[in-house]
Amino acid sequence: MQTDTAAVRRGEELNTANLAAFLGETVTVEQFPGGHSNLTYFVETPTKQLVLRRPPFGTIAPKAHDMAREFRILAAIHPHFPEAPQPFQLCEDPAILGATFFLMERRHGHILRDAIPPQIPNTPREISALCTDCLARLHNIPLQDGLEKLGKPEGFVERQVKGWSERWRRAQTSDVPLMEQVIAWLEQHLPVSGPPALVHNDYKLDNVMLAPGKIAAVLDWEMTTIGDPLIDLGITLSYWCWVNRPNVRTAGVPSLTLEPGWFTRDEFLARYQQQTGRNVSNIAYYEVLGVFKLAVIVQQIYLRYHLGQTTDPRFQDFGQRAIGLVELAAEMTHTLA
Repeated sequence: MQTDTAAVRRGEELNTANLAAFLGETVTVEQFPGGHSNLTYFVETPTKQLVLRRPPFGTIAPKAHDMAREFRILAAIHPHFPEAPQPFQLCEDPAILGATFFLMERRHGHILRDAIPPQIPNTPREISALCTDCLARLHNIPLQDGLEKLGKPEGFVERQVKGWSERWRRAQTSDVPLMEQVIAWLEQHLPVSGPPALVHNDYKLDNVMLAPGKIAAVLDWEMTTIGDPLIDLGITLSYWCWVNRPNVRTAGVPSLTLEPGWFTRDEFLARYQQQTGRNVSNIAYYEVLGVFKLAVIVQQIYLRYHLGQTTDPRFQDFGQRAIGLVELAAEMTHTLA
């Protein structure tokens, strides 16, 4: 029994007979219970251990949860960045499990959410450095050998603002006028981007798997592209450093990094700048953008709950959590800029 897995949640079961036929082996399936978006399962056969990724059940936003794209991204990045798990097999036939899915290698380690487990002997400061350095390594990878084809860096930040604004409007379940003010601010203060890099687009503590003294894996590559890497840094800081704000805590962001010993915002920025040589003087814009995107993601999840497409009780108050994040983003446009 895997200590980091659990029984599959009701309504998220897989057709194990079809999966066994697809793999040509008998299978047992458990679920990784963390995460709020794509579904991740532990699949064991008599000869191997695998991780299966598929989209959530129900109607999903256009272009979201693209498992085929995530598979191809991992295939391209894994040879250059070993923290990216190796993908093995893609299935785009919905007759098998009802949606596109892929299988990748099983990595072993610990996801930090509420505490550092005793199996990880590293201090919070050491873990902070590991996380910062890992992000810097990703951004320092040369864009060659096909990696340059993973995205279009020209106009990247502008497209991010436009695309996530459209996602918000499609996912709305109530009027939130303050969000339109945040969107207008983001449109009016578009930064001049530096040299492009690989952008994970959701780099945060609980998308990093730790082993003693190292990063065992970076997970959740669905939104990875080529663009302005400060978007990654802003997203990381919006999870890492703002959790002491009541409206972020309302959003359910883990508060582990509030405890003594973790990098402060300034320490994270200084180490990142040292590792990459990038100018981070305009990082405030990217932090607002990070909180804005988090608000949209939370609202998209809530929409599925609101429509009855998921019964996961974790999502029942996500509508209020999204509003809390909108309020924080609006506040940050005044206090950071």
